[in-house]
Amino acid sequence: MASRSRVLRDRLGEREDRFFSTVFLGSGLLFLAMLFTTAAIIAAIIFVFATEPNLMVNSTTYRVTRAIAYVLMNVYAIKMAAVFMFSTSTVTLFTGLAPRWIALLGFGLAAIILFVGQSITWSIFILPTWVFLISTYILIDNLWPRDEAAPLASQD
Repeated sequence: MASRSRVLRDRLGEREDRFFSTVFLGSGLLFLAMLFTTAAIIAAIIFVFATEPNLMVNSTTYRVTRAIAYVLMNVYAIKMAAVFMFSTSTVTLFTGLAPRWIALLGFGLAAIILFVGQSITWSIFILPTWVFLISTYILIDNLWPRDEAAPLASQD
């Protein structure tokens, strides 16, 4: 996440908007915090299950902890992923960081995550797929930049 933020900031330069940068960074950090918290809760469930398998499955604590992990990941973390996608798409759209269609795709996918993400099992894969798409575009654009000075050189 930090390297992605650095790549975007290098490309934006003076065009960076502080509000969207704050939302971008904050939503990314909140998503990661919720992801790690959920992972810790699930690890605790697995650890307790490994020590007392028969006692754990029928306990109320197991059901509550499992529900907490589910809601934390599938409701709150997914919402932060949508906010991250909205802010990144907005920055992309206003600055021309990537093609317009990538920003619009980001808005559409973020809306899917925000409104129906809980009911679609595969919605957790939307954010990484979209990040892979925009990162691939930036990587290709950095490797083969548009040569805007070429027409001037050919006129000499």
